[in-house]
Amino acid sequence: MDKKNLEEGSQLMLDFEKRGGLVPAVVQDVTDGRILMLAYVNAEAMKISLEKGMATFWSTSRNELWTKGETSGDFLKIVEILTDCDQDALIYRVEPQGGGACHTKDPDTGKTRATCFYRKLALPSDELIFTK
Repeated sequence: MDKKNLEEGSQLMLDFEKRGGLVPAVVQDVTDGRILMLAYVNAEAMKISLEKGMATFWSTSRNELWTKGETSGDFLKIVEILTDCDQDALIYRVEPQGGGACHTKDPDTGKTRATCFYRKLALPSDELIFTK
C-alpha cells in the first residue's frame, strides 16, 4: 500500500488486516460530541452501514454482525464517517434514534444509558475508583 496515497489520497483503503479483519469505530453523537460507544467494524459491517445508513458492527463477543437498534430500537443513524491518517480507525458521527446507545440501563431510572462511557476515574488517586 502506497503510504502517500493512504494518508493523503481520496481513495478509501481501510486497513482491515492490521487487527485481524477488524477496525475500531468510535461512535460519537453528532449533536453534542459525546462519545457513545466503541465497537468494531469488518468489511461486511462497513458495507451494510453504508447501504442502510445505520451503524452496523461486528460483535467480538457473539462473532456476528449486528446493526445497533435491531433488537433494542436504539438505532444510530450515520451522519458522517471519518477515518484516521492510517485508515485503520473510524469515527461514526451519528444521530441516536432511540433512548440511548448502551446496552446497560441506569438502575435509578431503568432507562437505557445514552452512552457506554457513564463512569469516570477519580484522578489523581492512589486507587482506581469510579465517580458518576
